[in-house]
Amino acid sequence: MIPGTSVRHDLSAFPTLAGLKVPRTTRTLGRMIAVAIPLLLILLFAVKWVQTAPGRGEVIALNPEDRVQQVTALVPGRVERWFVVDGQQVKKGDPIARIIDNDPDLLASLAAERAQVVAQIAAAEQALATARLDVTRTSQLYADGLAARRDYENTQIKVAEMEAKLAEARAKLNKANIGLNRQSAQLVRAPRDGRIQQLNTAAGATLVSAGDWLATIAPERQQRVVELLVDGRDVALVRRGQPVRLNFEGWPAIQFSGWPSVAQGMFDGRVLAIDPSAQNTGLFRVLVEPMPGKPAWPDDNYVRLGSKVRGWIQMETVTIAYELWRQLNDFPLEFPVPVDTGPRKGTALKALTDKEATKGKSGGKSDSYGGADYGGGEEEK
Repeated sequence: MIPGTSVRHDLSAFPTLAGLKVPRTTRTLGRMIAVAIPLLLILLFAVKWVQTAPGRGEVIALNPEDRVQQVTALVPGRVERWFVVDGQQVKKGDPIARIIDNDPDLLASLAAERAQVVAQIAAAEQALATARLDVTRTSQLYADGLAARRDYENTQIKVAEMEAKLAEARAKLNKANIGLNRQSAQLVRAPRDGRIQQLNTAAGATLVSAGDWLATIAPERQQRVVELLVDGRDVALVRRGQPVRLNFEGWPAIQFSGWPSVAQGMFDGRVLAIDPSAQNTGLFRVLVEPMPGKPAWPDDNYVRLGSKVRGWIQMETVTIAYELWRQLNDFPLEFPVPVDTGPRKGTALKALTDKEATKGKSGGKSDSYGGADYGGGEEEK
């Protein structure tokens, strides 16, 4: 460069360099990047995100009596007749099946045995009454000196023997009644209102024992709740009454866990109970009930017992940048902020007033970090 000339060079001598221009696509891309970076920073540090504890589970009945029940045989034997079919509606007490013993004359034999025992009881009672009369007569004769003491004692012994025989006969009667009552349970009835879900038809061709299942009955009306299985790291922060967002199987939905207001097709619930111990899989069971004041869950025809459910228990609200940092580092959810009670608020206010008074005397600056005070003056003790 010649001294004294202009810094700006004349590009007329370099036509190729002068003809070079930045492509429009590159300029547009640069502008987009320049605008996107500030917007991304604003999105990361200004937009809030609701942390959630996810879980999977199913719909169950809260009351154990409203869950699917198995109807079992009360006596051994074989099924003589079915009174219902699969899918049939039944009422409480309606017959389901009749079981008969292998011996067709068993009931007649038990009835005859009971009649014999009743006759023994009647004879024992008559003999006991006669023995007591003998005791009375012998006692009078013994008092008049007309009977020996041995005769009087023998009559008393005979009364005791008759009482023992009567007690034994009554015990046999109770045993016979128990046998008849058990055989009267041959007619198996529905324990409650519901619908027959499945029949054990194989029991009709084979022998059954007491306790073998004959049919499965599903109640028609029940109070539904959702059973979610939550990870052990998240369940420590779950509290009763926390809101839950639910996505039922087969129900179309669009879920944004961090922005519940944007989600569509989701239903609201709240935590009802948390199991104190884990399942065999290491997950903890959380029961969720419908949220009062919110839209009702889908009808029983669409969400039946046993339907699969996905749920998100709503936790603390943080920024998107913090949530990304937490998930990249595999950290647990944010701990809830403790709510101060009345006495604690008064104590904190008194401590703050004392600190401000001290700062005014010392004239130093103060700051707080983790509960420690740092001032420009001397450290107060």
